[in-house]
Amino acid sequence: MMAMSALRGTGDAGSDGMAVLLSLAWRLAAAAVAMVVLMRWVLPAVVAAMARSQELLLVFAIAWGVALAALGEWAGFSKEAGAFLAGFSLASTPYRESMNARLIGNPLIVMAIMGFMGYRRRTGFMAGLTVAQISEFSIVFVAMGITLGHVGVQALGLTTLVGLVTITVSTYMILYAQHLYERLAPWLRRFERAHPFREIAAEAQDEGSRTAQAIVFGLGRYGSRLFEQLRADGIDVIGVDFDPEAVRELQGRGLPVWFGDGEDADFLESLPLQQARWVITTFPQWEFNRALLHALQVVHYRGRVVGAVRDAAHGRALAEAGVARILNPFDDAADHAAARLARDIREQETTP
Repeated sequence: MMAMSALRGTGDAGSDGMAVLLSLAWRLAAAAVAMVVLMRWVLPAVVAAMARSQELLLVFAIAWGVALAALGEWAGFSKEAGAFLAGFSLASTPYRESMNARLIGNPLIVMAIMGFMGYRRRTGFMAGLTVAQISEFSIVFVAMGITLGHVGVQALGLTTLVGLVTITVSTYMILYAQHLYERLAPWLRRFERAHPFREIAAEAQDEGSRTAQAIVFGLGRYGSRLFEQLRADGIDVIGVDFDPEAVRELQGRGLPVWFGDGEDADFLESLPLQQARWVITTFPQWEFNRALLHALQVVHYRGRVVGAVRDAAHGRALAEAGVARILNPFDDAADHAAARLARDIREQETTP
């Protein structure tokens, strides 16, 4: 974008071209140094202070974008380049939103890169789906090219059409990601190493946790409490969760917890499912549980499954899928509390 702006209105003479290149080089160097200083020492502190209020953070982000856009215009880079640098710098903070600059070929690129890095095909596939659409920034980029006379007006219509189609299609691809993966899994092996070392290393556990009577999937507030109470009652149980912070916290307390995706059949093969007679899922949504049940079928699990649900519809879906026992935390807690209160009330009435 900076080069496009710098080439605006230049002739074909060699001296002009050299002057443009020299001017562009020192301005790029100055911009790079300024961005490093801002992103490392200035923005983190400022944004952290602004983040105390969501409204203030939003106003600051808008002001930051406008300010850098104006600065970019003043420096000869164009407003678009300055606004891009503003977004780039804000994306380096812990309060960044998801990155939007994506290309239509990114799913395959992401899958190839993640496979090379040692991740399994499912991990690469799920990550690739999130970058399947081009971004609205593409329209800004093409519009800038039209303004500078580098491309024709027809390009903007084509870019807009591609954006609308890919954004719409990718939305449904993400919603039905597990269904798509189950159908495409045989053809995705080429994006996976024969030895996906990175995930295998993450799954490596000490030998003491290679056997278990039960496995709990999902270690949120309810799942972690259930997991710890089972251990307190002498049950040989291990926990599994996809949240690295939850896993790290529980592992720090010496608990046998594994990091992994319960919807991935390849990961389930690394678990002691042959010894475990019970699988307990506390996943909050039916789609997650459906994927887990499918993965258990793929690895030929023969034990019993227990599911914790939040509503009756979820419970019916699990029951129809063959889940042996349904737990309803809200109903169970209310029934337990009512029984204790009724006992206390009766004891008080019989006490003189």
